[in-house]
Amino acid sequence: MHSNRSAGRAVGRLGAAVAACVALLSAVGCSADAGTGVRTAGTPDAEASAAAAAKAGGGHKDGKGDPSGGRSAPSVPEPAVLARAQVHISDGDTVGVGMPISVTFPRPVPTADRKAVESWLRVQTSSGTTGAWSWVRDRNLLDGQRVDFRPSGTYWKPGTKVTLHRGSHGVSRFTIGRSLIATVDTKTDMMTVDTGGRTNRVPITAGKPGLDTWKGTMVVMDKQPKVFMDSRTVGMGPNDTYHGYYYWALHLTTSGTYVHQNPHADTAAGHSNVTHGCVGLATTTAKGFYGQVMVGDVIKVTGSDKDTVAAGNGYGDWNLTWQQWLDHSAAGATTTA
Repeated sequence: MHSNRSAGRAVGRLGAAVAACVALLSAVGCSADAGTGVRTAGTPDAEASAAAAAKAGGGHKDGKGDPSGGRSAPSVPEPAVLARAQVHISDGDTVGVGMPISVTFPRPVPTADRKAVESWLRVQTSSGTTGAWSWVRDRNLLDGQRVDFRPSGTYWKPGTKVTLHRGSHGVSRFTIGRSLIATVDTKTDMMTVDTGGRTNRVPITAGKPGLDTWKGTMVVMDKQPKVFMDSRTVGMGPNDTYHGYYYWALHLTTSGTYVHQNPHADTAAGHSNVTHGCVGLATTTAKGFYGQVMVGDVIKVTGSDKDTVAAGNGYGDWNLTWQQWLDHSAAGATTTA
């Protein structure tokens, strides 16, 4: 089953109080219309001050406001929209290998301005990654309000240090953690978890016929020890009614797909698909898997009869080929350093 969450895209280090608020705000059921939230890169006043300082002094020598990231500044003027850009990863976070850099804007960026925006969003990495920005149509935003950066290969290299320069409006730094790739097979009702070369198998139950689980590659957007889910918010019929708390929840899509504890999985896991679209884990295995996973880890679903999850439904970026990714990039591929 799903939960339609208005804070779906918030990631990073949430405190206990914030986590509780997010869980309460997510009091909804299986839905294709969940909201999305992001972390703010900085307050407008702080960003305006940084921009003014950079303009007056040519950028900060400590790199915190350096628009070029140690390289020559782009030849085009800095777009004003960067002053209100929002980044979904908190400074200092460690995230899984599947997490793209995602930047959103309060209003759509015109097509003619997108190359300049990409040029001023400078990415540096410790591994010299080749990647590209690409404009993603977010499920809850307009075209031109979200741009993501991902590597050209399959996921990030574990241990990579990443720095994002938001023009003259600050810097975000984060680290790529160890690799965890979990592959859910809805035909065998098993999940294979590969953690840095170590593999184990976990019985699961997925979406029942007609309420199938999305297939394709998804990224853990956030995680909560419990989430309230209510079928009444999405018009489920009388035979599909449910409402209550579900535990050890890993959020995969904006439309409300989770991997979470499901009491029905205590008997169905490994044998049949009985959920409303989520991946259900038995009570005996859910907490342990939840403890293994960090935000940004990869969950792949195979065998489902449902469509492949869209790039903008959470972080479905990896469901596009590299060429498809470049087709929506204005500046093209770049090698970070």
